[in-house]
Amino acid sequence: MLRGFRWQILVLVMAVVLFAASLLSRQDSTPQPTPVPTAETTSIPDSPTQIPLPTSLPGVIPPSSLSETPTYREALVGNIQRLNPLFANLNPVDRDISSLIFEGLTRIDAYGQPVPGLAKSWIISSDALEYIVQLREDVLWQDGIGFNATDVIYTFSLLQANDFPGDAALGAFWRTIEVELLDTYLVRFRLTQPLGNFLDALSIGILPEHALRGTTAAQISNHPFNLSPIGTGPYQLEAARSISGSQPEIIDLRTAPAYRQRPEGQSGYALDRLTFRLYNSFEQALSALRSGEVDGLAGRNRSEREALLGLSTLNIHTAIDPTLGVLIFNWQRDSVAFFREQRVRIGLQTGLDRSSIIERYLSGAAVLADSPLIPGSWAYSADLLWPRPSVEAARQLLETANLRRNDSNAEATAEPTSTLFSFSILVPNDPILVGMMQEVAAQWSQLNITVTVDAVDLVTYQSRLDAGEFDAALVELSMGQSADPDVYQFWDQEPPEGKNYGGMDDRRINEELERARRDPNGINRIIRYTNFQRTFIERAIAIPLYYPLYTYVTAPQISGIQLGYMATPASRFYTLQDWGITLPN
Repeated sequence: MLRGFRWQILVLVMAVVLFAASLLSRQDSTPQPTPVPTAETTSIPDSPTQIPLPTSLPGVIPPSSLSETPTYREALVGNIQRLNPLFANLNPVDRDISSLIFEGLTRIDAYGQPVPGLAKSWIISSDALEYIVQLREDVLWQDGIGFNATDVIYTFSLLQANDFPGDAALGAFWRTIEVELLDTYLVRFRLTQPLGNFLDALSIGILPEHALRGTTAAQISNHPFNLSPIGTGPYQLEAARSISGSQPEIIDLRTAPAYRQRPEGQSGYALDRLTFRLYNSFEQALSALRSGEVDGLAGRNRSEREALLGLSTLNIHTAIDPTLGVLIFNWQRDSVAFFREQRVRIGLQTGLDRSSIIERYLSGAAVLADSPLIPGSWAYSADLLWPRPSVEAARQLLETANLRRNDSNAEATAEPTSTLFSFSILVPNDPILVGMMQEVAAQWSQLNITVTVDAVDLVTYQSRLDAGEFDAALVELSMGQSADPDVYQFWDQEPPEGKNYGGMDDRRINEELERARRDPNGINRIIRYTNFQRTFIERAIAIPLYYPLYTYVTAPQISGIQLGYMATPASRFYTLQDWGITLPN
């Protein structure tokens, strides 16, 4: 009966088969969503989960066309040792490059203030001894693994180990901190005493636990990871190349696809590649800059910065170096006990025209200092009242000062009766610095005092500073690797690191510094540091003279560079997201 419909049935069956095949093909071609870390995760997995990275992202150029990508080339002086944030402060080259590969729980903004980095937020207990840090949940390592609290715990466990092979002071500090994992994205830090600068300490880069699992502190310094790093930062290592066949001489970085997935990485970063060329000397690096072999170079000291300032055809960027050049008094030496008298110090401060000295000797290399803190910092006060230079006012202050404690010294040295007192200024044997102090001595000679300049080599200079064997001294006080304005070590009555070279002993200064460094509240700290700065000037604790200028030179085709607060030289990359390059036609 169905013989007459045989061909219709065959067509129907074929149609059903084709329809089913079409459905299966469409299902197989449907793109699957990429798994991402979720807030619902309540426990840290035993093993890391690989998270696929997209094959193409806006602004990320495939390897096949890397030669055509916008590349910024910078010269660095020195060698690569370890691209590892736990060792970066031991080598300037490592520090600069590591700052682009790794991130800390906090980062330092353009005003030197800590803001969230890998941390999303934090809560500080009322006694300021406990910090509960909520971590970001949208961060991937550059190999696609999700970042979480395991990485934080592992990083600080290395720092806390007794056999940590890095900076001893760094390890000693972190051994006083208790670090506890609370949840997948929650970590607690417990301090033994309140520290207002603790958030600044959290800016140290975090390491990936999954890439270093089982590696101990003793092993980390020689681990292959140090030359093949994996971070969470905006740039990742592409290649470490050698021309001579020994040490890497060219370090290539490229924008990290994992970072470009994050909100802050989805715009900017026109510089897809960064190339750092390493040179044995500043002279070689400078020659490379002049010839166009590289696009940028930073000066590390005054002589290098002066050489860079002469490159008028390039773009010269300057900022305040976090260093204070200051004339200090020895409060502890009995032969110059008159420095303990406030009127004497104020008289010397009033009788000195600091501006003319800095303009004459350090023009272009430094600017006049008007505070014991660094300009650009959130704690710096710009409205401090300085006494106008006046020889007559200075003479009156000195003549009415209580100098009876110096009578025995005047008799022993057989000084003329017209001379109130005498002392010497210790200074490194640098022609510019010696000339400055000779000008200071000449100005103070108008006040009926005798001042001599004691210029010595650097080794002797540092030895005498440490031993307190000087009357007055010109010193440069550097903030080191910290952006925090805590200057406790320079001016406290009992300095922990012995950098209060003159033994300054002032109760009001000590109280303000102690309160400022213990209070985590930013507003309270601003008030404390404002009071400290005003008291410092009013009581002439020492005489600030100059702030050295940081100098960074780039080729004309590099645009968008803005220098903010220079917590470290690596701070020059703070606005790297906005940099651009004009390629030749």
